[in-house]
Amino acid sequence: MRPWRPTLRPSAWLAIAAAWAFGLAASAAPPAPTATSADAVCRVLTFEGDAFIVCRYDRQTDELRLVWQGADGKPLGSLPALKKHLGEDSGRVLFAMNAGMYDPAQRPVGLFVEEGRLVRPLERGVGQGNFYLKPNGVFWVDGAGVPRVDETETYARDADVPQWATQSGPLLVTAKRLHPRILANGSSRYVRNAVGVAWGAEAFFVISRRPVSLGRMARFMRDELGCVEALYLDGAVSSLWSPELGRMDRRKGLGPMVVVSKAKS
Repeated sequence: MRPWRPTLRPSAWLAIAAAWAFGLAASAAPPAPTATSADAVCRVLTFEGDAFIVCRYDRQTDELRLVWQGADGKPLGSLPALKKHLGEDSGRVLFAMNAGMYDPAQRPVGLFVEEGRLVRPLERGVGQGNFYLKPNGVFWVDGAGVPRVDETETYARDADVPQWATQSGPLLVTAKRLHPRILANGSSRYVRNAVGVAWGAEAFFVISRRPVSLGRMARFMRDELGCVEALYLDGAVSSLWSPELGRMDRRKGLGPMVVVSKAKS
């Protein structure tokens, strides 16, 4: 794992230790990992008084996959079930997180591509809820492992064949611009998670420690992490498995999940 690039605001780096303390005091999370700040996969940062866990995927050292079903074709539905499904391969996992919205049968809503195979088609229609708060978008990874976030229509027009892809919405950040219909700090507050890209080789997966507004999460992705594009994944059900942090959320009924592992040597 290459060191985190020092592109965050200087105040963010000064706040890392305080962020750990804040997050641990505010929840039942285990003690902070012993990994140094240079090689930690996940870290805690504070922004506008809220704490966020940020986990980094680096395509030069990591592998990324999207998972929905077990070997029996049924939805896995939880992070503990995902760990069991991975078997011995779970020992390589750096982190995992829910990765997009889903219907009552736990099927992905919108596009889902797994190992280059189209599982669910791209959804370009209109509807109710966050998923349809246009512009929405697609997080996808190509055959070389490069992560991207594209607006849905841009993806439909320009994207190459993905190796992995999940569709969600809304886009929090597009070309460094915040979503025009998201309030700066609205009254709707949930524990939320999102993914953003700032460089060609890396993606940041973020989950809030406490309930936050969409507006605050969007600003965190853009202003604190420097994300050029960022996609909301979900809220209320947001869950994280981080061996480094000793954290395994046990919420059931999840849909698609993203898994980032150490690359095989």
